[in-house]
Amino acid sequence: MLKILKYSFYDLMRSRWSYVYFAFYLLLGVVLLFLNNDLSKAVITLMNVIIVLVPLIGTIFGVMYYYNSKEFTELLLAQPIKRSSIFLGQYLGVALSLSMSLILGLGLPFIFYGLFKSTAIWDFSLLLITGTFLTLIFTALAFNIALSNENKIKGFGYAILMWLFLGIIYDGIFLMSLIIFEDYPLDKLSLIGTMLNPIDLSRTLILLKLDISALLGYTGAVFKQFFGTSFGLIISFVMLVLWVVFPLLRILYKAKRKDF
Repeated sequence: MLKILKYSFYDLMRSRWSYVYFAFYLLLGVVLLFLNNDLSKAVITLMNVIIVLVPLIGTIFGVMYYYNSKEFTELLLAQPIKRSSIFLGQYLGVALSLSMSLILGLGLPFIFYGLFKSTAIWDFSLLLITGTFLTLIFTALAFNIALSNENKIKGFGYAILMWLFLGIIYDGIFLMSLIIFEDYPLDKLSLIGTMLNPIDLSRTLILLKLDISALLGYTGAVFKQFFGTSFGLIISFVMLVLWVVFPLLRILYKAKRKDF
């Protein structure tokens, strides 16, 4: 598995798009940190970009890499190598290369700005951690979609639809349900609905870390009461881990039973 991981990792690192991805975050971090006096505003801006862009890039790269390396994968399947090692190695190669571009692209401006000597480092650390989780989650979901669809057009279509649903449509449905049933106690529904979407969960964690939950009204108070505690933080990270583990298990299940 390690050899396949190294091959996938180096293959993507030789791609110019990896450097474009890295350069984008590097430039964004430099501009926001050195041209903005308010660090919390810089974090919020970075959060808005990461919450939308990281899942999209993870989804596109995951689907694209699977389809482009399909012939090589079939060649590996003819060798005495476990299927789990092949697909797990490819997934980790894609996810780790994207995560490294994100961490280095945003981490270098933080180092030069001197954030590691201030208390703001914890806010940025949470930003990088949630961004890494989103990369791992959506890359795994993309591999699941690609494994389930031989047709490239269908695979890309379903992948983009999945990103649109979790990134945009889900929020609209969730908000409409809260408005329609506003006369009922919706505390638990709000918490469960947030944890069922990794994008919403990541956004909520960052906003609460910045201590601006008062802007969210009553819902923000409920989130602060739960997610703001140590128990709530642990549950949140457990949910993010489960969002990574379950798609990974399905990749292994699908790969073992798929007829290539």
